[in-house]
Amino acid sequence: MASNILLVEDDASIGEMIESYLTMEGFDVVHAKDGAEALERFEERPYDVVLLDLMLPKLGGMDFLKKIREKSHVPVLIVSAKDGEVDKALGLGFGADDYITKPFSMIELTARVKAAIRRATAYVGTQQAPVNQIVKVHELTLDLDHLTVTKNGEEIKLTAKKLQILKLFMTNPKKVFTKQHIFTSVWNDDYFGDENVINVHMSRLREKIEDRPSEPQYIKTLWGIGYRLGEF
Repeated sequence: MASNILLVEDDASIGEMIESYLTMEGFDVVHAKDGAEALERFEERPYDVVLLDLMLPKLGGMDFLKKIREKSHVPVLIVSAKDGEVDKALGLGFGADDYITKPFSMIELTARVKAAIRRATAYVGTQQAPVNQIVKVHELTLDLDHLTVTKNGEEIKLTAKKLQILKLFMTNPKKVFTKQHIFTSVWNDDYFGDENVINVHMSRLREKIEDRPSEPQYIKTLWGIGYRLGEF
Protein backbone atom coordinates (compact mmCIF):
# COMPACT_ATOMS: atom_id res chain seq x y z
CA MET A 1 0.00 0.00 0.00
CA ALA A 2 1.41 3.38 -1.05
CA SER A 3 2.29 5.93 1.63
CA ASN A 4 0.24 9.14 1.51
CA ILE A 5 2.09 12.46 1.27
CA LEU A 6 0.64 15.95 1.57
CA LEU A 7 2.85 18.33 -0.40
CA VAL A 8 2.32 22.00 0.46
CA GLU A 9 4.19 24.10 -2.11
CA ASP A 10 3.04 27.29 -3.86
CA ASP A 11 5.75 27.26 -6.53
CA ALA A 12 4.09 25.39 -9.39
CA SER A 13 7.30 24.18 -11.06
CA ILE A 14 8.84 22.89 -7.82
CA GLY A 15 5.57 21.34 -6.71
CA GLU A 16 5.09 19.54 -10.01
CA MET A 17 8.67 18.27 -9.96
CA ILE A 18 8.33 16.87 -6.43
CA GLU A 19 4.89 15.40 -7.07
CA SER A 20 6.02 13.73 -10.30
CA TYR A 21 9.18 12.24 -8.77
CA LEU A 22 7.56 10.95 -5.59
CA THR A 23 4.65 9.49 -7.56
CA MET A 24 7.18 7.68 -9.73
CA GLU A 25 8.76 6.37 -6.51
CA GLY A 26 5.44 4.82 -5.54
CA PHE A 27 4.00 7.47 -3.19
CA ASP A 28 0.44 8.80 -3.30
CA VAL A 29 0.91 12.59 -3.40
CA VAL A 30 -1.70 15.30 -2.80
CA HIS A 31 -0.44 18.75 -3.80
CA ALA A 32 -1.84 21.84 -2.04
CA LYS A 33 -0.71 25.24 -3.36
CA ASP A 34 -1.43 27.40 -0.31
CA GLY A 35 -1.87 27.01 3.44
CA ALA A 36 -5.65 27.24 3.43
CA GLU A 37 -6.01 24.53 0.78
CA ALA A 38 -3.48 22.40 2.66
CA LEU A 39 -5.60 22.59 5.81
CA GLU A 40 -8.65 21.44 3.84
CA ARG A 41 -6.73 18.54 2.27
CA PHE A 42 -5.34 17.56 5.68
CA GLU A 43 -8.86 17.24 7.10
CA GLU A 44 -9.97 14.95 4.27
CA ARG A 45 -7.70 11.94 4.86
CA PRO A 46 -4.76 10.67 6.94
CA TYR A 47 -1.21 11.26 5.70
CA ASP A 48 2.08 9.53 6.44
CA VAL A 49 4.23 12.64 5.82
CA VAL A 50 3.67 16.35 5.20
CA LEU A 51 6.18 18.23 3.01
CA LEU A 52 5.77 21.87 3.97
CA ASP A 53 7.09 25.06 2.41
CA LEU A 54 7.24 27.97 4.86
CA MET A 55 6.42 30.87 2.57
CA LEU A 56 2.80 30.28 1.58
CA PRO A 57 -0.13 32.51 0.54
CA LYS A 58 -3.44 32.69 2.49
CA LEU A 59 -2.10 30.76 5.51
CA GLY A 60 1.61 30.71 6.35
CA GLY A 61 3.55 27.49 6.77
CA MET A 62 4.11 28.01 10.51
CA ASP A 63 0.43 28.77 11.10
CA PHE A 64 -0.52 25.62 9.19
CA LEU A 65 1.97 23.61 11.23
CA LYS A 66 0.63 24.92 14.54
CA LYS A 67 -2.93 24.04 13.53
CA ILE A 68 -2.20 20.44 12.53
CA ARG A 69 -0.04 19.90 15.62
CA GLU A 70 -3.11 20.53 17.74
CA LYS A 71 -4.51 17.22 16.50
CA SER A 72 -1.79 15.14 14.85
CA HIS A 73 1.77 13.84 15.27
CA VAL A 74 2.19 13.23 11.53
CA PRO A 75 5.86 13.69 10.49
CA VAL A 76 6.43 17.14 8.96
CA LEU A 77 9.42 17.81 6.72
CA ILE A 78 10.01 21.52 6.10
CA VAL A 79 11.11 22.28 2.54
CA SER A 80 12.23 25.89 2.40
CA ALA A 81 14.51 28.38 0.68
CA LYS A 82 15.18 29.93 4.10
CA ASP A 83 18.59 28.80 5.27
CA GLY A 84 19.10 30.56 8.63
CA GLU A 85 19.52 28.63 11.85
CA VAL A 86 16.75 30.72 13.39
CA ASP A 87 14.29 29.57 10.73
CA LYS A 88 15.31 25.95 11.19
CA ALA A 89 15.01 26.21 14.96
CA LEU A 90 11.65 27.93 14.68
CA GLY A 91 10.31 25.17 12.47
CA LEU A 92 11.53 22.43 14.77
CA GLY A 93 10.27 24.32 17.82
CA PHE A 94 6.76 24.32 16.39
CA GLY A 95 6.82 20.57 15.89
CA ALA A 96 8.55 19.89 12.58
CA ASP A 97 10.52 16.65 12.48
CA ASP A 98 13.12 17.52 9.84
CA TYR A 99 14.03 20.14 7.27
CA ILE A 100 15.70 20.36 3.89
CA THR A 101 16.75 23.61 2.22
CA LYS A 102 16.32 24.55 -1.43
CA PRO A 103 17.91 23.72 -3.77
CA PHE A 104 17.98 20.00 -2.95
CA SER A 105 18.31 16.74 -4.86
CA MET A 106 15.23 14.60 -5.33
CA ILE A 107 17.26 11.60 -4.17
CA GLU A 108 17.93 13.30 -0.81
CA LEU A 109 14.32 14.43 -0.46
CA THR A 110 13.05 10.92 -1.14
CA ALA A 111 15.51 9.47 1.38
CA ARG A 112 14.31 11.91 4.03
CA VAL A 113 10.67 11.10 3.31
CA LYS A 114 11.34 7.38 3.66
CA ALA A 115 13.30 7.98 6.88
CA ALA A 116 10.42 10.03 8.33
CA ILE A 117 7.96 7.23 7.57
CA ARG A 118 10.33 4.65 9.07
CA ARG A 119 10.74 6.69 12.27
CA ALA A 120 6.99 7.24 12.57
CA THR A 121 6.34 3.52 12.15
CA ALA A 122 8.88 2.75 14.86
CA TYR A 123 7.26 5.31 17.16
CA VAL A 124 3.82 3.74 16.71
CA GLY A 125 5.37 0.43 17.74
CA THR A 126 6.56 1.94 21.02
CA GLN A 127 3.00 2.89 21.94
CA GLN A 128 2.11 -0.69 22.79
CA ALA A 129 3.07 -0.19 26.43
CA PRO A 130 1.71 -2.39 29.21
CA VAL A 131 -1.24 -0.95 31.11
CA ASN A 132 -0.67 1.31 34.10
CA GLN A 133 3.04 1.87 33.70
CA ILE A 134 3.73 5.06 35.63
CA VAL A 135 7.16 6.64 35.99
CA LYS A 136 7.62 9.48 38.48
CA VAL A 137 10.59 11.83 38.85
CA HIS A 138 10.09 14.52 41.46
CA GLU A 139 7.08 16.57 40.24
CA LEU A 140 6.93 14.89 36.81
CA THR A 141 4.76 11.85 36.09
CA LEU A 142 4.98 9.92 32.82
CA ASP A 143 2.10 7.58 32.00
CA LEU A 144 3.53 5.02 29.56
CA ASP A 145 0.11 3.54 28.88
CA HIS A 146 -1.55 6.76 27.72
CA LEU A 147 1.69 8.57 26.74
CA THR A 148 0.92 11.62 28.84
CA VAL A 149 3.10 13.81 31.05
CA THR A 150 1.91 15.76 34.08
CA LYS A 151 3.66 18.10 36.48
CA ASN A 152 2.04 18.57 39.86
CA GLY A 153 -1.10 17.06 38.39
CA GLU A 154 -1.29 19.40 35.37
CA GLU A 155 -0.82 17.89 31.93
CA ILE A 156 2.11 19.08 29.81
CA LYS A 157 1.50 18.94 26.06
CA LEU A 158 4.54 17.54 24.23
CA THR A 159 5.16 16.71 20.59
CA ALA A 160 5.94 13.08 19.77
CA LYS A 161 9.70 13.60 19.61
CA LYS A 162 9.91 15.55 22.88
CA LEU A 163 7.79 12.90 24.58
CA GLN A 164 10.14 10.18 23.35
CA ILE A 165 13.18 12.12 24.55
CA LEU A 166 11.66 12.58 28.01
CA LYS A 167 10.65 8.92 28.11
CA LEU A 168 14.24 7.95 27.25
CA PHE A 169 15.56 9.84 30.28
CA MET A 170 12.81 8.99 32.77
CA THR A 171 12.99 5.26 32.04
CA ASN A 172 16.81 5.27 32.25
CA PRO A 173 17.45 7.48 35.31
CA LYS A 174 21.11 6.52 35.82
CA LYS A 175 22.22 6.60 32.20
CA VAL A 176 24.19 9.32 30.39
CA PHE A 177 23.07 9.94 26.81
CA THR A 178 25.21 11.47 24.06
CA LYS A 179 23.51 13.48 21.31
CA GLN A 180 24.20 10.62 18.93
CA HIS A 181 22.53 8.14 21.30
CA ILE A 182 19.48 10.39 21.68
CA PHE A 183 19.13 10.82 17.92
CA THR A 184 19.50 7.15 17.05
CA SER A 185 17.12 6.13 19.86
CA VAL A 186 14.38 8.69 19.21
CA TRP A 187 14.66 9.32 15.47
CA ASN A 188 15.58 5.69 14.74
CA ASP A 189 18.01 6.85 12.07
CA ASP A 190 21.73 7.32 11.50
CA TYR A 191 23.32 10.35 13.14
CA PHE A 192 25.46 12.58 10.93
CA GLY A 193 26.48 15.16 13.51
CA ASP A 194 23.62 17.64 12.95
CA GLU A 195 23.45 18.91 16.52
CA ASN A 196 20.85 21.57 15.72
CA VAL A 197 18.00 19.04 15.77
CA ILE A 198 18.94 17.78 19.24
CA ASN A 199 19.73 21.26 20.60
CA VAL A 200 16.38 22.69 19.54
CA HIS A 201 14.34 19.76 20.87
CA MET A 202 16.19 19.76 24.20
CA SER A 203 15.70 23.51 24.56
CA ARG A 204 11.98 23.27 23.81
CA LEU A 205 11.56 20.28 26.13
CA ARG A 206 13.20 22.18 28.97
CA GLU A 207 10.88 25.12 28.36
CA LYS A 208 7.99 22.73 28.93
CA ILE A 209 9.16 20.81 32.00
CA GLU A 210 11.61 23.03 33.88
CA ASP A 211 10.74 25.79 36.36
CA ARG A 212 13.80 27.68 35.13
CA PRO A 213 14.86 26.38 31.70
CA SER A 214 18.19 28.25 31.94
CA GLU A 215 18.95 26.29 35.13
CA PRO A 216 17.56 22.83 34.28
CA GLN A 217 17.00 20.33 37.07
CA TYR A 218 15.29 17.46 35.26
CA ILE A 219 17.69 17.09 32.32
CA LYS A 220 21.26 18.02 33.18
CA THR A 221 23.95 18.86 30.64
CA LEU A 222 27.29 17.14 31.01
CA TRP A 223 29.49 19.45 28.95
CA GLY A 224 31.38 17.65 26.23
CA ILE A 225 29.62 14.37 27.01
CA GLY A 226 25.83 14.60 26.78
CA TYR A 227 22.86 14.64 29.13
CA ARG A 228 21.46 12.75 32.11
CA LEU A 229 18.36 12.83 34.26
CA GLY A 230 18.69 15.06 37.34
CA GLU A 231 18.72 13.61 40.84
CA PHE A 232 16.26 14.82 43.45
